[in-house]
Amino acid sequence: MQFPAEFLREKLICALAGRFEPPLPEPLLEPCADPRFGDLQSSAALVLGRRYSLDPRALAGEMAASVGETDWSLPPEVAGPGFLNFRLKSERCVGAFLSLAGDPRLGIERTKEPQTVVVDYSSPNIAKEMHVGHLRSTILGESLARVYRFFGHRVVTVNHLGDWGTQFGMVLLGFKRRREETRLEDRPLEYLEELYQRIQTAAKEDPGIRQEAKAELWKLQNGDAENLALWHRFVEASKVELTRIYEELGVHFEFTLGESAYREELPSVVRDLRAAGIAQSSQGAVCVFFPEDPELKDKPFLIQKSDGAYLYATTDLAALRFRVAKWKADRILYVTDGRQQLHFHQLAATAKRWGLSVRIEHVWFGSILGEDKKPLKTREGRPIKLRELLSEAERRAYAIIAAKRPDLPEERKIRIARAIGIGALKYADLSQNRNLDYVFRWEKLLSFEGNTAPYLLNAYVRIRAILRKAEASGVSPAAGPLAAPAEVQLTKLLLDFSSILARVQSENRPHFLCTYLYEVARSFHRFYESCPVLTAPPPMQAARILLCQGTAATLGTGLDLLGIERLEEM
Repeated sequence: MQFPAEFLREKLICALAGRFEPPLPEPLLEPCADPRFGDLQSSAALVLGRRYSLDPRALAGEMAASVGETDWSLPPEVAGPGFLNFRLKSERCVGAFLSLAGDPRLGIERTKEPQTVVVDYSSPNIAKEMHVGHLRSTILGESLARVYRFFGHRVVTVNHLGDWGTQFGMVLLGFKRRREETRLEDRPLEYLEELYQRIQTAAKEDPGIRQEAKAELWKLQNGDAENLALWHRFVEASKVELTRIYEELGVHFEFTLGESAYREELPSVVRDLRAAGIAQSSQGAVCVFFPEDPELKDKPFLIQKSDGAYLYATTDLAALRFRVAKWKADRILYVTDGRQQLHFHQLAATAKRWGLSVRIEHVWFGSILGEDKKPLKTREGRPIKLRELLSEAERRAYAIIAAKRPDLPEERKIRIARAIGIGALKYADLSQNRNLDYVFRWEKLLSFEGNTAPYLLNAYVRIRAILRKAEASGVSPAAGPLAAPAEVQLTKLLLDFSSILARVQSENRPHFLCTYLYEVARSFHRFYESCPVLTAPPPMQAARILLCQGTAATLGTGLDLLGIERLEEM
């Protein structure tokens, strides 16, 4: 089904395409910020007016005349300096909504051109505990993978572990000096990180210790049997603990492939790039230069050091070649923090010159800040461990649930608290524009008011309770009259779901979905306050139950795509 926003977007493209060079301004059409002025709004005339020195209001008027009245909308109106506002026809929207009743996909079609999309996210280092900084990559990547999969793409999720770095020389030395098998089994990441920190501190005072660590690393990288066996134990023990965290977060990877998976390929990467004239020697090292790229011409991409050592860049190139050859990747999303923008710009530029036919997208994000507007840390100044953050979220959520619902059995309190606590953490992050830093506040993210996970979950639980009561009363949802303003407004909003998800996918920004779901929940509460459901006369009652059903389906699907567990009670 073609939804109103998609239909009108095509009309706007037709009105502009013949006159202006692409790309056209995006978003070309979005929900109107104030429903008093319309349902949908375009600011394209303002952008094009600035770009081509045209009168925005006059251009908006020409666009309005070109679009005119449609099956979905009344004639658009020019507002302010050049906005174009659209009012949707209520009866048409209600009819469209009623036609979707019972469709589990809510009328949203799968893409006709599915691609293989690799999503590379989380990617912690082995021998170090995950900290709060890993949260954004992990949950953002998981949500995007779910959205691409929902549209019918073949999604390959991969956790690119840092399992072959210089830290292993220090970890190996520390373990050989003080073997504690029980700690390695019980809390491997905590123990291995402690070993690393202990040797690192000692090496600052004694250069001989640093040389011992380098010797252990050299032995590992050159196939020493004892060090390889220990390294394998460290990696496998760490994976067990990482899996526990991922299970708690509801995150699942199709492949977990560390840097070590590509170590045999690194010499051929350098050799092939040199043979193709893409890489060249420079002061003993090997680099890729970008003389044609104004942003990179003074920033060479180092792929081998003068001492012969390979780098993170070399490993990424090997992994990239593997993903294109083995998985036939059409697109690869790298979900990392913004400090790596230069690296992925260089990686994409190198891949293009190498002839790898793949679209590389760096989905970068900002930092999580404390109340002091600095990166979030403990009072002692160390990064907050992710397992500690998850435990604290569940503890705080449990206190809220225990106070609100003392009647619940303990097991249900714990389960609900876990879903609310973890869901609140995820939503607090996903609801932010990923390129911005945000301040972490427990009180805000666990609030049952405002744009939060508890607010959305509460709305979903309330609707599900209404539907259960209706079913128990023998009342089934059915098409019927929906004419009250709150009913019409909610149906119009539900028809936006497809265009919102399309924008999430095109820009890799789940915060658009969060904002939309919040508006759906708010609109439902306005509807519920002004339009009785269970006490309404038939056939109005059945139609309102159908509207509740559609709202629950939209909220539930949205929560699923964000990776937030649904609840049936709170």
